Amino acid sequence: MSLFTANKKHEVQSFMLKLVNNNCPELKGLMEGPRVETRVNLCVVVLVIPLDKNRPMLERMFAAVTKEFTTLGVALVLSEPRALDEVVLGFRWEGRMNFVRARARHLHPLGAGFYQLGLQMKEMVYAGDHPELESLSL
Repeated sequence: MSLFTANKKHEVQSFMLKLVNNNCPELKGLMEGPRVETRVNLCVVVLVIPLDKNRPMLERMFAAVTKEFTTLGVALVLSEPRALDEVVLGFRWEGRMNFVRARARHLHPLGAGFYQLGLQMKEMVYAGDHPELESLSL
């Protein structure tokens, strides 16, 4: 006898549709009303380097995963809550690291110990101005 019957597949499909429909950012946006800027779902690894008095704190650096982007904003998924005000984000692009200074806007629990950190990106940061960034990579 087959482990997967048509009825069991239908149950899985029904559950998946409910899960997606209740968590899809595009559908949530329709319910919440129009946003100033649309979001693009994109999952990439990013380095997060906290700033203290405009100095990158490499000893507090960690990696995270992006959830979505706007032209000046990004949402990250974190494995724990982190009290961050300003950070430098490190993105790997075209074989090299690119850095952006960003300010924290919100931190929301997602469940199971994960958090979403919303950041507003402010300006590009160049490794030549901060030599400690030159050796970083993903």
